[in-house]
Amino acid sequence: MSGTTRTGPAPRTALVAGAPAAAVKVLPARHPWRWVATAVVAVLAAMAVNALVTNPAWEWPTVAEFLFSATILKSMWLTVKLTIVGTAIGLILGTVLALMRMAHNPLLKAVSFSYISVFRSVPLILQLLFWFNLAILYERIGFGVPFGPQFWSFGTQDLIGPLTAAFLGLGLHQAAYFAEIVRSGFLAIDPGQREAAAALGIPQGRQFWRIQLPQALRIIVPTTGNEIIGLLKGTSVVYVMALPELFYQVQVVYSRTGRVIPLLLVAAVWYFVLTTVLSTGQWFVERYYGRGSSRSHDELPLVKVLRTLRTARARRLEVTR
Repeated sequence: MSGTTRTGPAPRTALVAGAPAAAVKVLPARHPWRWVATAVVAVLAAMAVNALVTNPAWEWPTVAEFLFSATILKSMWLTVKLTIVGTAIGLILGTVLALMRMAHNPLLKAVSFSYISVFRSVPLILQLLFWFNLAILYERIGFGVPFGPQFWSFGTQDLIGPLTAAFLGLGLHQAAYFAEIVRSGFLAIDPGQREAAAALGIPQGRQFWRIQLPQALRIIVPTTGNEIIGLLKGTSVVYVMALPELFYQVQVVYSRTGRVIPLLLVAAVWYFVLTTVLSTGQWFVERYYGRGSSRSHDELPLVKVLRTLRTARARRLEVTR
């Protein structure tokens, strides 16, 4: 009995009765419910925009009048400065606290754990008021030998003013959160990698900078970015110390003019602009430290929407041909 033996897989050929395989067009899969959901969202978005534009109670001319006023821009810069200084203090101190928490020394662990527990438990507004009223507890602050003579002494009210109190309150408060973020990033690294690097004779400094830190930053950066954005919005709490940051200055202006809604919109617009800038920077940093973690990187939402619309339009043109 004779026959032929096929050694390879059967060829995949698209066949249609009366048509050659090359003439067959492969159509994309249909997603009707996706288009229904898109239409519903588009209608809701159009209704929201229409409500914003057509309702005269929003007073958009007043918004345009105060949006770039010198007073608002100056207060916005103070908000940015509070965010930058608070982030710097929080990151530096938080990193130190995280290293103390991961140390083998029980005293360092206990001090770090106590600091994190206290500063995460007390509301930010209470911490700000504490630093603002520190002169009630200590009239003067001295520098010298511990439990010994003092070489320099300053009045607490002169040394810690409202702005300095805001820097301390925001920075020390954020340090407790940054410490846990940094610690979680390093704990997520497989300890076997450090052991393998040590077995290969790689110095400890190189192990940290070239192996551990890049992997930890992949986890640290997203959460840190969210905390910085939260700190930017949290700077509005310093209004209790009468600091002329964005939210406080908006309150002053609408108390004088009576234009409450448009001035609140001015603050909302600037907070949106600032958080958008921070979110964009966070996206680029995440993309840099996320290299090699996946085959493709997420795109910015606006770029992704535009790309999706272009792809859908190209597909419709291809089908109609």
